[in-house]
Amino acid sequence: ARAAVGAAVTPTALNGLRVLDLSRVLAGPYAAQVLADLGADVIKIERPGRGDDTREWAPPRMTLASASPLEQSVCCWTCNRGKRSATADIGDPQGQALVQRLAADADVIIENYKVGTLARYGLDYDSLRVLNPRLVYCSITGFGQTGPYRERPGYDTIVQALGGLMSITGNADGEPGGGPRKSGLAVADQMTALYSVIAILAALRERQVSGQGQQIDMSLLDVKVAALTNIGMNYLATGEVPHRMGNWLATVYPSDTYTCEDGEIMLIVGNDEQFRRFCAAMGLDGVSQDARFARNPNRLQNAQALEPLVRSAFARRKVADCQVLLDEAGVPAATINNIEQVFANPQVVARDLVRVVPGPDGGTARLIANPIRMSRTPLRDACRAPKLGEHSDEVQHGWPAVNPGV
Repeated sequence: ARAAVGAAVTPTALNGLRVLDLSRVLAGPYAAQVLADLGADVIKIERPGRGDDTREWAPPRMTLASASPLEQSVCCWTCNRGKRSATADIGDPQGQALVQRLAADADVIIENYKVGTLARYGLDYDSLRVLNPRLVYCSITGFGQTGPYRERPGYDTIVQALGGLMSITGNADGEPGGGPRKSGLAVADQMTALYSVIAILAALRERQVSGQGQQIDMSLLDVKVAALTNIGMNYLATGEVPHRMGNWLATVYPSDTYTCEDGEIMLIVGNDEQFRRFCAAMGLDGVSQDARFARNPNRLQNAQALEPLVRSAFARRKVADCQVLLDEAGVPAATINNIEQVFANPQVVARDLVRVVPGPDGGTARLIANPIRMSRTPLRDACRAPKLGEHSDEVQHGWPAVNPGV
């Protein structure tokens, strides 16, 4: 969204939107960062002297020329780029007054305090909507504003356990490495962030009609249960409790990781035509015509008979050779990349998913780009996370006139 000096600037999709970020750690800050990427002016309120909890979650650290370790945390950079940072003690009347001044002219507030905390300081929705009836106020908690767990603290992995994800993730009991496993990513936090963005944008759209804001009640557990999708629906339809199946999908076969001469490859054969092409590419002559394997329901029923044939076809070839054969046949398959290989992948490079930005005190830093691509209102140029309290002075009297990075 940034142009050369003297050139016209293309407005971002959310240019002019004001977002006050009172949240910490991941889900709330990530939601606010997505809005910032789309062009919103986001002010992040942080604790004096310490800031967001994630500023102290280091190592790992960014390789930056900065004297303060509070500017170096990778976790903080992950979900705070493109924001202003102002410090305020919300337990102090001056800090409360600053938040109230900003809230009076904000479009959106995002907060993830424990239920009832902000009401003690006059910063809850009911208090702030008196100052600003158009305010969209998004509250993110582990378990929501109602129910018996409403006051419990809830981190991502806790919700993965309680919400059933760990019960269906990992190898089956009795197999090597069997037992429940968390996801390698904080999926509950990230999905809640994205659902929150959807809800915020929907509330802003409705506000155009009603002229009124509203409170949004987002729960990590609610999102995790909703994310069970077909697995949860299968249980509701049949009453059968699903079990862990490793990398094998319960709905189509073959679908698993397979061992080649020099590594492993992930395969998903999604329909009968793909299975015919798979057999032709991998030299499994006649297998696709076998009545036991011709249709997907038959393949699922007779997986034990088909499994050794498929594994043998992979075992006698190298990963790269299998990838070429399956790509040419139009069968979905992929090497299992480590993170270094991901960022070196030609498709990832071609999609410009890594951006280089200036550091806070010289030097540069590499960031993962926002994946949204828009033809007419491009996202704001990638920029760094703010220093703790970097913008405190300029926001003391309200919202600055200029949206940074636009």
